[in-house]
Amino acid sequence: MRTRLKDLAEQAGVSTATVSRVLNGKPGVATETRTAVLAALDVLGYDRPEKLRTRSEGLVGLVVPELDNPVFPALAQAVETTLSERGYTPLLCTQSPGGTTEDEYVDMLLEHGVDGIVFISGRHADESAGRDRYHRLTSRGLPIVLVNGYADGVDAPSVSTDDAVAVELAVRHLASLGHRRIGLAIGPDRYIPARRKRSAFTRAMTAVAPDTDPDDHVVTTLFSVEGGQAAGEELLDRGHTAIICGSDMMALGAIRGARGRGLSVPEDVSVVGFDDSPLIAFTDPPLTTVRQPVGPMGRAAVSALVSEIGGAKVPRTELLFHPDLIVRGSTGPAPPG
Repeated sequence: MRTRLKDLAEQAGVSTATVSRVLNGKPGVATETRTAVLAALDVLGYDRPEKLRTRSEGLVGLVVPELDNPVFPALAQAVETTLSERGYTPLLCTQSPGGTTEDEYVDMLLEHGVDGIVFISGRHADESAGRDRYHRLTSRGLPIVLVNGYADGVDAPSVSTDDAVAVELAVRHLASLGHRRIGLAIGPDRYIPARRKRSAFTRAMTAVAPDTDPDDHVVTTLFSVEGGQAAGEELLDRGHTAIICGSDMMALGAIRGARGRGLSVPEDVSVVGFDDSPLIAFTDPPLTTVRQPVGPMGRAAVSALVSEIGGAKVPRTELLFHPDLIVRGSTGPAPPG
């Protein structure tokens, strides 16, 4: 037992006394600490004591897009962790180009008898996609929650980052550094978050550069490194000294495009991302970005879903979460001239 306690304590990063309290079901241990000790039991291959084995409340589907953008795994992890804490077993469904579609995943989840489904940046965020798939689920009484993409008319709770505030924060930051030629590299307008960012950018630039056409400051591309590079190069050709991007991956592409033109970031051009994906603080230069509140959004989505599963009606108004501007090394004063 002494060796076991020591091993568990080292794995969980706590004292052996704390491990003992958790194993014996004693009160006075923080939820995060208790979870870390239980995770250590699982990692080291120990069976949980009978009284610590939580009964599964049921299965919940979690449908996410491709995992190339690190913010999607981060959101999925936040939702999965909260589901597990609430006693539910998450079934993660990740999409990839040419692979299993969202509708095919939904069919499989229904076959497994899930109690509900959380959709992250799914087809609900694409205005060119129909809403019938979600109407069919809600009409059969299956609780669903939509994350980052409000679908008007769908009878489900919705949780999103406030895209308008995100862009306003970025424009205000760059304008305070003296930038007036600020460009926006954004994804296709059919996506609700992209459309919201573009609309907010147009409003913000009307104040920053009232004598120019806002559309001259926008390039629509793909949400990818390559898309960001192509858009960044086009905006640089138009004389922009700062670029706001629709994702961190696009921002990395814009930086690559600037360097390909022999320009330095941030001395010649400033770049702002969106998401604050894991490891983005360690890029070269560290990326200034607008952080999505991933943890609070994941907890809110699960709370809404669990309430719906329990029979409570959650408000259908969209729950918007305020993002934070994280200033790092990719933005600086506008170059002279």
